[in-house]
Amino acid sequence: MTQTPRLVATDLDGTLVGRDRTVSPRTAEVLRRLHAAGVVIVLVTGRPIRWVHPVYDQLTFSPIAICANGAATYDAGTDTIVHSSPIEPDALAEVCERLRAKVPGVVFAVERDGGRQMRHEVEFPVGPWEVNHESVGPVSYAELLTRPAAKLLVRAGIQQADEFTALVGECLDGLAEATNSSSSGMVEVSAVGVTKATALARVAREHAVTATEVIAFGDMPNDLAMLTWAGRGVAMANGHPAVLAAAHDVTTATNEDDGVAAYLETLYRY
Repeated sequence: MTQTPRLVATDLDGTLVGRDRTVSPRTAEVLRRLHAAGVVIVLVTGRPIRWVHPVYDQLTFSPIAICANGAATYDAGTDTIVHSSPIEPDALAEVCERLRAKVPGVVFAVERDGGRQMRHEVEFPVGPWEVNHESVGPVSYAELLTRPAAKLLVRAGIQQADEFTALVGECLDGLAEATNSSSSGMVEVSAVGVTKATALARVAREHAVTATEVIAFGDMPNDLAMLTWAGRGVAMANGHPAVLAAAHDVTTATNEDDGVAAYLETLYRY
């Protein structure tokens, strides 16, 4: 990439956001200045829609957010899903049946309506921050399959993240996409062909921006497609080994030390 990027795409957790779930004032100010200068800012995350509002609360503007690993493109200004690519019920049923046949003890949850709602099997472990949340609740296995899902979440006890993701991916080859964004052993499944890259490419086209004019930041395997699609894909210093190996560049600082902000300050000569 030789020209200054016209679009900045960034993952959230492990990239823009710290362990304390905050966006630093320095990072928020860099994004504000770029936005004011006409650079398109896009948040690209595995988070469901219900988890992106705390990030917006820390910014001075409301960039488009690509949520659920590309399944939902969200306009916070109008609280609208402007594009959706869910797993349809028939495909969802086949995905779950394949995994039930191959993976002992597998349990599921689904993100619906871009992640405005989550429904899960009773046995699926839910984070303490979502217990008794009005948008989260248990359902039967049959009920889980009745509606389109932005994302299917797959667990089977304690698992090594990359190995379990590979196993799920092999089971679903040609039917759905499998990735992970943490070391927790949870696999995130999207409709076939749906990734952060496909959704970001769509947003870029809508702004008449080509891939060579995009810089993207990420840290985990669910960022790989986006980082390799962008003209400049930048891995975080704290990134997953596969991301560090695939990226065009690496930040000098981690997400805890404003790695994205520092990189952009140098790139745009702030």
